Amino acid sequence: MEQNQQQGVREFFIKILNSIAWFLLWIISCATAGIYFQLGYTTGKPIVQPILFYTVMTISLLFLIRYLYRVWNK
Repeated sequence: MEQNQQQGVREFFIKILNSIAWFLLWIISCATAGIYFQLGYTTGKPIVQPILFYTVMTISLLFLIRYLYRVWNK
């Protein structure tokens, strides 16, 4: 019985770590694209690039939330 409980706790912590890892990967990639590649700035560029960047960032966040919601409902 203890082995089953330990397995359940282990799976729970794996879900937590995977959720944190996916969120950090998303936020680091968005920050890198926005700051390093200057896609989040409007200075000296057409306004289309920042709009497209923030649209893709928002859509990818929605997909991430949907994925995490499905993982946590299993």
